[in-house]
Amino acid sequence: MDFLTLFAHSGRQQTPLGVLLGSVGKVVAPITPRWLQRFSQRTLHRLFHRRNNMFIYLHVLLEGAVYAEFTYEVFGFCREMDTTLTHLTVPYVLLVLQAVFFYLCARRDPGTVTKKKISGQLSLYPYDGRLFHPGVSCETCQLIKPARSKHCRVCDRCVQRFDHHCVWVNNCIGARNTRYFLLYLFSVCAMAGDMAVLTGDMLFHAVLRSGLLRASYVDEYGEQQPAGPLFVAQHLFLTFPRIVFMLGFLVFVFLLLAGYALFHFYLALVNQTSNEWYKSRGYTCQHCHPDATADRLRGPAPDHFKRNHYSRGLLRNLEEILFPPKPVQKKLS
Repeated sequence: MDFLTLFAHSGRQQTPLGVLLGSVGKVVAPITPRWLQRFSQRTLHRLFHRRNNMFIYLHVLLEGAVYAEFTYEVFGFCREMDTTLTHLTVPYVLLVLQAVFFYLCARRDPGTVTKKKISGQLSLYPYDGRLFHPGVSCETCQLIKPARSKHCRVCDRCVQRFDHHCVWVNNCIGARNTRYFLLYLFSVCAMAGDMAVLTGDMLFHAVLRSGLLRASYVDEYGEQQPAGPLFVAQHLFLTFPRIVFMLGFLVFVFLLLAGYALFHFYLALVNQTSNEWYKSRGYTCQHCHPDATADRLRGPAPDHFKRNHYSRGLLRNLEEILFPPKPVQKKLS
């Protein structure tokens, strides 16, 4: 569920939305007490610029609340409408799969660049001479930076084929766990979509059984009016407030996650990372210390930067994501 970071923080990337949020901050800053500004700055710094499990706890809390409501109310209504147990167990199967992918994404090493592996990691990708240049050292790790690597300030390490730092899994997304991140995104998206369909179907049958579509009401002028969609929606919200709220949340999550998952799937198809996508458009990620300043000073990338140097065709690109190449350890003679 990294989608919130896409529009809520994204480090300090100079994206259009980041500029908008910065402009809003400048407007409210003069009317905000200084103690509240300092508190919010410290809180945001701890949340987005240091490793912590806060978003993991929030992730589990949201899932628990949605599944508790679905099990407590929707499951029983669906059984009364003769929905098969096979259909009703799909969300729970998806929950198990999502939990497995989440664990693998959070616990697997994303591809940390180390002194022991540096010789093999340097040979994995060629330098393109545009976004990545040979002989550049990381000022923090004191190691030569392999092509497509980046230093994550949150994790304080260089990561091979760095994509981004995901606060929802409290880990970087890199060469070794991008596949799990994609599977995690699609499983959560499928989970939200399936629960939304089951919940919507349950509400639709509740409307049919109540006869609301054939009902009428008397308006303020004393005239009889047929019950329209707005009347039905109001009735459902008053009768099933928690279920309607849950459905709205599921639809919101599905739409947002679907777009985010498709964006990352597109990156996988063209063998590009989020970091490279931003760089090729002249954006700068301040999370990606220490060379972010140099990237900013270079200015917007010219058109030829937008060509992807590492694409090898759709099938081979997907193969690289699913079966990432391993550093080859050279034997000393």
